[in-house]
Amino acid sequence: MALSSEIEGTTVIADEEHVSASACPACLAAPSAEQMARSGDIKGARVMLSLPTAHCAVCISDVERELHRQPGVRSARVNLTLKRVSVDADAGVEAAPLIAALDRIGYEAHELDPSLLSATETDKRGRDLLMRIGVAGFAMMNIMLLSISVWSGAEAATRDMFHWISGAIAIPTVLFSAQPFFASAWTSLRARRLGMDVPISLAIILATGISLYETSQSGRHAYFDAAVMLTFFLLVGRYLDYRTRATARSAAEELAALEVPRAARLAVDGTEETVPVAELRVGDLIRVRPGGRVPADGAITEGTSETDRSLLTGESLPVFVGPGALLSAGEVNLTGPLVLRVSAAGKDSSLHQMADLVAAAESAKTKYTSLAERAARAYAPVVHILAFASFVGWVWITGGDVRHAANIAAAVLIITCPCALGLAVPAVVTSASGRLFRKGLLIKDGTALERLAEVDTVVFDKTGTLTMGAPKPENLGDLSAEQLVIAAALAGASAHPLARALAEGAQAMGVQPAPLEALREVPGFGVEGLANGQVVRLGRADWIGAEAGASTATHLRIGDAAPVSIVFADNLRPGAEDMVADLARQGVALWLVSGDVEPVVADLAARLGIAKFKAGVLPHEKAALVQELSATGSRVLMVGDGLNDTAALAGAHVSISPASALDAARTASDIVLLGADLAPIADAARISRQARKRIKENFAISILYNCVAVPIALVGLATPLGAAIAMSASSITVSLNSLRLK
Repeated sequence: MALSSEIEGTTVIADEEHVSASACPACLAAPSAEQMARSGDIKGARVMLSLPTAHCAVCISDVERELHRQPGVRSARVNLTLKRVSVDADAGVEAAPLIAALDRIGYEAHELDPSLLSATETDKRGRDLLMRIGVAGFAMMNIMLLSISVWSGAEAATRDMFHWISGAIAIPTVLFSAQPFFASAWTSLRARRLGMDVPISLAIILATGISLYETSQSGRHAYFDAAVMLTFFLLVGRYLDYRTRATARSAAEELAALEVPRAARLAVDGTEETVPVAELRVGDLIRVRPGGRVPADGAITEGTSETDRSLLTGESLPVFVGPGALLSAGEVNLTGPLVLRVSAAGKDSSLHQMADLVAAAESAKTKYTSLAERAARAYAPVVHILAFASFVGWVWITGGDVRHAANIAAAVLIITCPCALGLAVPAVVTSASGRLFRKGLLIKDGTALERLAEVDTVVFDKTGTLTMGAPKPENLGDLSAEQLVIAAALAGASAHPLARALAEGAQAMGVQPAPLEALREVPGFGVEGLANGQVVRLGRADWIGAEAGASTATHLRIGDAAPVSIVFADNLRPGAEDMVADLARQGVALWLVSGDVEPVVADLAARLGIAKFKAGVLPHEKAALVQELSATGSRVLMVGDGLNDTAALAGAHVSISPASALDAARTASDIVLLGADLAPIADAARISRQARKRIKENFAISILYNCVAVPIALVGLATPLGAAIAMSASSITVSLNSLRLK
């Protein structure tokens, strides 16, 4: 069996047949179970699980070790970058017991549908660009070394020899390394338009072609170094632009993959069969066991329980449900078995519709065009006109000297090559991204900073974004010793989030749970038992006989004594107050939207000084609010962390998610907050405006450079090599100006 781990996208594989050269031949000859499964000799199953809480190499070893212990599991491989584990197992192995095993060791896991995930998880384009940059850089250094002898005065055969050697290096290098520009230029020409890569390609081809002609005619000057240098700098700019624009994968794809692939359908005679969700029809009865995710929308016909709706509402507190209650695909059943009558499944489910919203918003975002791309529309035709005009003009001036005219036309094309223009945006973004990364912010989209600089409105989610998303008991110190030990014992018998928080709080105080008898959990209501012959209960207010207040609370009753309320609070994230105050000073309008009840949302808004808020908001209502604000001319920054926020995140002008957010929320965002402190968000708004200023300065530098350099080339005072050096100097100037952000 092969053991492997993927750490930050790098796969390390240790396979028995490669471990030791001294292994016995019989062992090496016998195929492993995993190898047989890959070759089709053993029929198996593949289970994909999302691991939103995995974050380090220790997590990888813990998860893989635990999964390898499970019956039927052949191999398990964790990809930490994608927070995902791929499990190869025997036929019949299902995700539920694997999820339960990981939950026991403290790792949250959700089943993914492999068929809905992208076929490749590797960054092929990035590696391809890096390879071409490496080839061009290596060739450029060697050609520059060869050119030293020519610059030093080599003549005749010696000069020609060095030119031919340079050509032998440069021509295959240009043909290989400049392919991205050639392919893009050809695509533009086929579409009858002039993109930025058309003049770039012409400049590279002309520099190479003229150099080859000059060498064949024993000319004094060849410009192979100019052609390769041009290619190298342009590839660097292209790679910077690609890295800042690239996102790992689609949030819509992640949302769709979170749909439960199978469901337990009940036949007319009451027997249960496992079927793909795609086979469910309206009216079918399905069973959802405790701990399972609801596979389709439907109404409860049997059972009571509590469900976790954080997937849809973002709120971590469970909701009591019983017969007649409507459930949506994606909710998690926590305590009791339920039977649902399906009302919508597959593409018609709430979860799938949410994925469609995200996909639509993402596709709309890709229509955004950067400043450099807009400038290129006017720039490319001007370059061609100038080069052609210089060629025709010098043919007429020199009385038909095509060779001299072609040299000047090539110099014009090279000196006006939009390398500096191409670097104007990505160089600033890369510099600003580095500064923000040191502050704990990761920029995923190349245009995110430019859009962030335009923001005038910020919309915040509450739970998990402004707050930690982990309720803690506030008044345990007000309970008597008897109440504390009984409450700790009851809380320890439940998996309810408030019960867990209570048990952890009591443990931190050194409380030893009381010995209770007849402990049992009543699904949807709470936990009860016997203490010294008295019935003790912990749970819902109406079950205990207590009055429900505006605060988040659970209630304890011992015998016939008056019930006691245990109140919980969700602590603010570090830096939340400073961030809100800083954004307010910058003149930004602030909103708080949450699926929580109004008293809790209103209290938090008042505490932070946020004037506008909405409570009880569903996912589509969050997205609708963002659309309404955008329709009025506002530039909205959305800050959220849950799957319920993904449509709003994708539809906002720019979006930020904490690193603790679920995968789909992070991938729908333009910027990821790596730490718990929220203060860097206000810094990002300020730095983005500085970055926009640097971008405009870079454009000014590019324009000034062309105003000076183009006339020099047009009057014949610049050779192609001199033009390449001048072009490189302008690119370096732009890069140095961008570094001022640091």
